[in-house]
Amino acid sequence: MDSKQLGNFGENIASEYLKNKGYKILDKNYLKELSAVSKGEIDIVVKRDKIISFVEVKTIAFAAGGGYLPEDKVDFRKQRQLIKLAQMWLSGKKIPLDSKWQIDVISIKVNLNSKKAKIMHFENAVC
Repeated sequence: MDSKQLGNFGENIASEYLKNKGYKILDKNYLKELSAVSKGEIDIVVKRDKIISFVEVKTIAFAAGGGYLPEDKVDFRKQRQLIKLAQMWLSGKKIPLDSKWQIDVISIKVNLNSKKAKIMHFENAVC
């Protein structure tokens, strides 16, 4: 499984997880140009209890044992990018920026041997 396939696999797991938790999916793979040379993407946009959540999904595969934590890949630069993209999405949908919204991170570790995934949902992870 290459990194693109792994990412898609993780996003599908995250989508099902969110639906099972009562979230309504509003958008997936929102892609926007941030500058002449860079693009950004929000993996999943969901809503629950009048709060819109912009969800960044990070997935890693491992055969056994540890490794790094997927959520560690959401560094300061990525956080700033997610905030900018969330504001662009809200503006594009004509939703006031002072509405209730947050950025969540879903971390998924897939064990390739057992075919099991460990999911961690960090709500309001980016301030």
